Amino acid sequence: MKKIAFFAYTITIFVLMAGSSCDEEDDFDFSGSTIDYHCVGITQIPQNWIKEAKNTLHIAYGHTSHGRQIVTEGMAGLVDFANNGGKGLNLPDNIFAWNNGGTGGALDLHDYAMAGDVGYFPQWVNETREYLDNPANSDINVIMWSWCGQVSSRYSSGVLWDEYLGPMTQLETDYPNVTFIYMTGHVDIHDDANNKAANDSIRAYCQNNNRWLFDFADFDRYDPDGEYYEFVHDNCNYFSSVADSANPLGNWALEWQAEHDLGVDWYDCSAAHSIPLNANQKAYAAWWLWARLAGWDGE
Repeated sequence: MKKIAFFAYTITIFVLMAGSSCDEEDDFDFSGSTIDYHCVGITQIPQNWIKEAKNTLHIAYGHTSHGRQIVTEGMAGLVDFANNGGKGLNLPDNIFAWNNGGTGGALDLHDYAMAGDVGYFPQWVNETREYLDNPANSDINVIMWSWCGQVSSRYSSGVLWDEYLGPMTQLETDYPNVTFIYMTGHVDIHDDANNKAANDSIRAYCQNNNRWLFDFADFDRYDPDGEYYEFVHDNCNYFSSVADSANPLGNWALEWQAEHDLGVDWYDCSAAHSIPLNANQKAYAAWWLWARLAGWDGE
C-alpha cells in the first residue's frame, strides 16, 4: 500500500477572516493543509489533478446524518451539475463521479465504510482498526470521519483529546501509510461558546501539528461571497446573538439561492439538517481536498 507522497511536506497556516472566496487574493495559504471556505473554487481545480486524485486515492469515509452533506448528497449532486455546465464548467462527463471501488474511471470512495461517527468513542476507533486490518481494504490510503452533534459536549466535558485528537494521532502512528483527515463539527447556536471553542481546539491542533483538516464548521459560517455569520445554526439560519436564537434574522443559504440561478450558480440536492447550497460548498471543498491529497499545490 502506497503512502501519499506529499503527506508531511506542508505547513498549515490557519487564518480566520471574513474575507473573499478562494478565487480572490487574500492572506490564505492555499498550499496549507486546512480545507475551509476559501477552498470552494470548483472551477479552479486543474483537470489533471482531478484525474490524479482518481488514479491515486482510495478513500474510506465514516459518518452519520450531518456527514451526508459532503459526499452522499453534495458530491452526488455535483456530477450532474458539472455535466450540464454548472458554474461554466466544461469538463468531460462524469469527471466528478465516485463509487466504492473506483469503477468506470470514478474516484474510489467507500461511503459509509465504517458505522457511526467520531462522536461514538471507542466505537469509531475500533471500526477504523477493523476496517484497515481487513486485507480486502489494503489499498485504502485515506480515512475521513465526520461528527454529528457531539463536538461541543466532548469539549465541555474535557474529553476532546482523549476521545478524538489523541486516538486520531495514535491511528496515524499505527497506520503510517494512511492519511487521516481531521474534521470540525457542525455549528450549533444552542451551545455556541463550547462549539466554537471545540472547533478552534481542533483547528489549533491541526495547524500546530501539520494535519489535514476539513473545516466543516467553516462552511456553515460563510456564504459563497465570503460573508461571515457569527451567530448561525447548522440549517444556515443566522441571528443577532445567542440570546436571540429563537428569532432568526434570516437564512444565508436560502437568501443566496434566491438571488442566483439554479443549475448555473448552484444545484439542488439533499442536505441533511441544512440547505442545498451548504452541501454544494462542502462538495466543492471535498474535491479541493482530494486534488490536494493527490499532489496539487492549491495555487
